[in-house]
Amino acid sequence: MPTRPTILRTLAGAALLPLALVTPAWGHPAAAPAPAPESPATLCATAGVLHGAHGEEAQVSLCTDTGSPRLTITAPATCRRAGVRVRYACRTEGTWTVRRAGKTLDTGTLPGSRMYPGPGTYDISATVRVRSTPSGVDLKGTVQTTLSLTTPKAQPTHAVTVDRTTLRRNATTTLTYTVRRDSDQGDGNARLGLIGEEGTGVRIATADRRCVNPLVGRYPAKTRLAHSVDCALTELQPGHPEKVTVRITVGAKCSTVVSKLGYWLPKGQALETGGMLAGPTLTCR
Repeated sequence: MPTRPTILRTLAGAALLPLALVTPAWGHPAAAPAPAPESPATLCATAGVLHGAHGEEAQVSLCTDTGSPRLTITAPATCRRAGVRVRYACRTEGTWTVRRAGKTLDTGTLPGSRMYPGPGTYDISATVRVRSTPSGVDLKGTVQTTLSLTTPKAQPTHAVTVDRTTLRRNATTTLTYTVRRDSDQGDGNARLGLIGEEGTGVRIATADRRCVNPLVGRYPAKTRLAHSVDCALTELQPGHPEKVTVRITVGAKCSTVVSKLGYWLPKGQALETGGMLAGPTLTCR
């Protein structure tokens, strides 16, 4: 029968064996898990306080979306008036400007949006008018704030290109648009629209059966817009782009022609199931 010291030495040796097996792993820390995608949210910061001559005050914030394909700018405000115990609701209207690294990225009206440019520090300013309900506060001014956004820019899922971008006066130009889906998400449905400037006499036509000039007017009117074309595409797949050939006729008066692509995203039966992409703009000379 082994003595007590022998038993202890045996148990100690058995305990050291698993430690010897796992000790080398301690020198190699496990890789950190990939950060989870940032869920959509709203980021706000106080941008300024407007004051009136009779104790009116409006505290204005500037807000953007995060985790969204678009950078949406809003300017909520809270209103008060000195000596008045009224719970005001505020209406804010005006224009906004977004800058990054001193460069102006875009301007627009409130509320408004543009495609999200990616992570970075953004200087956002707005020229606003704030009015209250019930009346009592009506202030104007400029506010500004800085917001740091960290969400990575989403990879584009679709693309629209065209084989030329210039139209000529008093001429008909034949162009081929290529619509591509690069993501496995979504399905093969997309809607390509082209539209010229109303009143210029520009005409857009195509022999493609997937496309029509849209109807205008009340039923049973048969009038169609000559300066616009709408194409329903249903077989877009990664590696299989769709092509649409159109003829654009410009008279003595020039017109630009813009294009847009609407497409589906996989969100089941949710109301917001798609996206909109700006295509190339054709200039004229």
